[in-house]
Amino acid sequence: MSNLFTLLAAASALALGVTATATKAQAADVKSVVLVHGGFVDGSGWQGVYDVLKKDGYDVTIVQNPTTSLADDVAVTKRAIAAAPGQVVLVGHSYGGVVVSEAGTDPKVAAVVYITAFAPDAGESVSSLIANPAPGAPVPPILPPVDGFLFLDKAKFASSFAADVQPDLASFMAHSQVAWGVAALEGKITAPAWKVKPTWYLVATEDKMIPPEAQRAMAKRAGATMTEAKGSHAIYVSQPRAVATLIETAAKGAKTAAQ
Repeated sequence: MSNLFTLLAAASALALGVTATATKAQAADVKSVVLVHGGFVDGSGWQGVYDVLKKDGYDVTIVQNPTTSLADDVAVTKRAIAAAPGQVVLVGHSYGGVVVSEAGTDPKVAAVVYITAFAPDAGESVSSLIANPAPGAPVPPILPPVDGFLFLDKAKFASSFAADVQPDLASFMAHSQVAWGVAALEGKITAPAWKVKPTWYLVATEDKMIPPEAQRAMAKRAGATMTEAKGSHAIYVSQPRAVATLIETAAKGAKTAAQ
């Protein structure tokens, strides 16, 4: 009988060990990244970040938001999350931060990363966050809406959005803008992901679209692990290595949090 108890105990210990190992393996397996672009641009700007992450062994999905409404953009992003293997680090740039705030409560999301992005609270939108700019803050050169859509002044695009991007590329970005729907700016968050997920934030200190002080305030409110880099609003284009490094740090941090 004692031998039977010994065998049962050994089997139980083995099962627990296997379960613990599986849990650790699952926690360590945050190797999927979903990248969400902001307004006026499409997902192609993530190519540099994509290249770094892929080289480092990550599975990367780039969301192509229609930027017509928050609901539409969240739906596209959730489909990307569902299709990604395993747990996901969800990353948003600029208006993409609003999208990941709403979509990031998905159970598959292990961490949320904001790249010089809006990080709204419940009931907030881009429109509400930019309604009362601080005195002296730069004003983005947004043209009056046409048929419910917005563009940046092409002549001022580089200086406001992409000051540290190579001039030829910045000019191309200005002339290949994606219309940004006013409805997307007005979309309100219901339950922000940063309240329930480990969160990281990269502040671009030379940003002329979202003032750095506003970025710091949102990051602090979100309880995010915050880092700063000297760069424009398009820092994800001009400094892909710095952005990818933060994303990989989030992936490792999400693993630690899961364990």
